Amino acid sequence: MNTIIIPAIDIMDSRLVRLTKGDYDRVTDYGQDPIEMARRYADCGVTRLHLVDLDGAREKQPRNLAVLEKIASSTDIQIEWGGGVKNEAALRSVLDAGASMVICGSVAVEAREEFSRWLERYGSDRIILGADVRDGKVATHGWLRDSDVTVEDLLEEYVPEGLSQLICTDISRDGMLSGPDVDFYAGLQKKWGAVDVILSGGVSCIGDVQRAAAAGIRAVIIGKAIYEGRISLEQLENMIVLKFRKCETPCLEML
Repeated sequence: MNTIIIPAIDIMDSRLVRLTKGDYDRVTDYGQDPIEMARRYADCGVTRLHLVDLDGAREKQPRNLAVLEKIASSTDIQIEWGGGVKNEAALRSVLDAGASMVICGSVAVEAREEFSRWLERYGSDRIILGADVRDGKVATHGWLRDSDVTVEDLLEEYVPEGLSQLICTDISRDGMLSGPDVDFYAGLQKKWGAVDVILSGGVSCIGDVQRAAAAGIRAVIIGKAIYEGRISLEQLENMIVLKFRKCETPCLEML
């Protein structure tokens, strides 16, 4: 199975940043232009990008659409957008700006009829369920609110309605470079075979990605490990080209 590698670009004030455990008070600014970074990913052979509008997530409406437009117009990468999509007007604005897919989290938890309508109207190839998990429950509104809903609850509701893509972020591991809980994602993938389960949170090295691929996980989001130099762009390109050829060590040294 070919696992898709999806690099992440998180945006705040048009800057490329990362949060630790989703905490807006723990921001690292990497001094990178998100548009140029997207172009570099495209040059590596990346076909899909995870673009998160942190301002939009906090302010409940998309705030960095200009960045989305520039990336979409200057690369051929498919862009999945997350952040600030709380109503259909926002959804349309994101698609019109060039996103191929939109990640919906808060709406799926708090406005379920609306999310079901979006699935039917726009299709499961464009609407992704975003389930960001903390202590077993889904957090919403940019991880600022906790709910009583589990990932399983949402899958049981929306898979019969045609849902085919899930991005599940382990908030406790996000930005920690501690390694993902591969068994958790593999269990979801095995139980919900009709859904592409996308792992997010904790990836620290190439070995983590290879373990996820070996476990049958269909896509992996990588963020901080790239910006902290634990995975180089050369390694990223090699993973894409070599289709996760088996390595002899748990984590490869930097090339």
